[in-house]
Amino acid sequence: MPRPIHFEIPAENPERAMQFYSNVFGWKFNKWAGPMDYWVISTGQPGEPGIDGGLMPRRDPNQPCVNTVGVANIDQSLGAIEGGGGTCVVPKMAVPGVGWLAYCKDTEGHIFGIMQMDPTAA
Repeated sequence: MPRPIHFEIPAENPERAMQFYSNVFGWKFNKWAGPMDYWVISTGQPGEPGIDGGLMPRRDPNQPCVNTVGVANIDQSLGAIEGGGGTCVVPKMAVPGVGWLAYCKDTEGHIFGIMQMDPTAA
């Protein structure tokens, strides 16, 4: 069964947001080596319940926090989402060395991500 595997927090001021979450929850932030400003968030120790996430500069004033669900096959999942009344709002794209990612909207207007892990994605 697909489950949430990642969350993303858009921030007006990434440094301020990282300081806040670090001070309040003790989260750790590491700059991603990819092609964009993105910080990977560690929210706890491996094996503990919970998921890790990411923080990025906000691109739009209405950009929401997003949960991403792990899927076995992104193309099949996109078909199921559209068949169920949802829509794809950001098409499938490669996250180099990680996998395939798309952003969708559910029937209630909530944005969520789907990710198929594939280290060969480019």
